[in-house]
Amino acid sequence: MKSIVRIICVVVLLLSQSGCTSDESVTLARTIQIQQTWQLQPGDSIANHSVVAGLGDISIRLNGDSVYAPFDGQVQQNVADCILFSSPDVPAYLFRLCGLKQPKLGSVQQGDTIGSAEYVHIATLRKQPEGTWAMVEPAKDILEKLLNRQ
Repeated sequence: MKSIVRIICVVVLLLSQSGCTSDESVTLARTIQIQQTWQLQPGDSIANHSVVAGLGDISIRLNGDSVYAPFDGQVQQNVADCILFSSPDVPAYLFRLCGLKQPKLGSVQQGDTIGSAEYVHIATLRKQPEGTWAMVEPAKDILEKLLNRQ
């Protein structure tokens, strides 16, 4: 399954770089290499059930409440049921959010609603010198910005 997803991502990336699409509003899935590897990752499936969080994620019960952009930034699809939030305000960090219903993809402004969920699973990733991403403990003030409109 992972190899099929990788092949699809490569094809989509090649098509977008060759100019085969004229719709610039299309947001491509972003894949990242995480420094730590575990057997189960968000997007995997076990007995026909989707894995939505794993080691390194913090899970918060939202009861249908919204998640907000903590800074001006970009929301991109990652793996099934997960998005990545990036911002030039914190260029060394990515935030992976899993479990959002109908997330808003593309450019967002601070305070914009990204999506809503019964539960959100958040992983904070820091870029390493060699280009991989390491999971780090999320800062409480960033979590508060994700959960409270600023």
